[in-house]
Amino acid sequence: MRGYSQSPPLFLPRREIARNHPTPLTGIAPIPPDFLDKRLIFVTGKGGVGKTTVAVALGLRAAKAGKRTIVCEVASQEHASRIFTHTEVGFHEVEMQENLWSISIDPDESMREYVLLQLKVRAMRDLLFRSRIFSYLAAATPGLKELVTIGKIWELAQLDRKVKSGRKYDLVIVDAPATGHGIGFLQTPRTFANIARVGPIHSQAQTLDRFITDHEHTGTAIVALPEEMPVNESAALEEELRSEVGIAVDRVYLNGLYPERFDKEEAERLAELAGGENGAVRAAARAATSELGRARSQRAQLARLRRRVQAPVKTLPFLFEPELGVAEAQQLARRLG
Repeated sequence: MRGYSQSPPLFLPRREIARNHPTPLTGIAPIPPDFLDKRLIFVTGKGGVGKTTVAVALGLRAAKAGKRTIVCEVASQEHASRIFTHTEVGFHEVEMQENLWSISIDPDESMREYVLLQLKVRAMRDLLFRSRIFSYLAAATPGLKELVTIGKIWELAQLDRKVKSGRKYDLVIVDAPATGHGIGFLQTPRTFANIARVGPIHSQAQTLDRFITDHEHTGTAIVALPEEMPVNESAALEEELRSEVGIAVDRVYLNGLYPERFDKEEAERLAELAGGENGAVRAAARAATSELGRARSQRAQLARLRRRVQAPVKTLPFLFEPELGVAEAQQLARRLG
């Protein structure tokens, strides 16, 4: 991985990313600088908790603050482009809004880009890509796709981009794999560094591992739901990220929190109406009582989560919409902290 290892310092200096920051929107508390001023943020959590939406909301928040931000999806996913009702972005850096770009990282394209950076002679590159043996070995090597994917994420975060005409970004946000695969994904560079004891693969894998575990510049946000199992898994995930991967965990977002609509007296009145004889009133009161019960249960899970994790826990509201688009992501962006 010679093209990735011979480079200037890993990260943009803070003075470079402090420019072009307008005054925060009125009434919106800014996210503490030690979070969005990082160079790289992985957003992870159990599948189905809203990782992509939170990643896009973070991107919108950072872009609004004047940071040139790119949201990366891995394994050729295209969830972010659907939020923007955009055609598939593919392995391209596509501008979605002012200061906000998106890319879907295809591991095969990442591999091709990596080889192009290593072999300067075009004839050798073409010969390698036509080789069935190379294609077979690349497909059969465990973790290689994850390694080149992280290599591409690393490349996006560099001051001196290796890709021709690559733009510089202040912040790279990664919609990372879900809990089960996410830990192995982040440990891939260390695994390769341990297997390849010497040589360019060893040194470059070490560079990627240092990049992931640099607490000053790289961090994670865990997304959870206010339910028992996601809370349990999020607490375990935080522990694994800290102890097994060595990455900083900066935030835990509890997503989909129901509002508290009723006080104690109103709740008692609803309970009375739910047992009444008027059918329409009884049905409405039971529906309200059910929502009240769910809101209370969710706050109990919120309390459990705060007891079990070290990172600050922030809540995001449940949005009563059939589908979430840019407007809803912007609404969540205002609530991020």
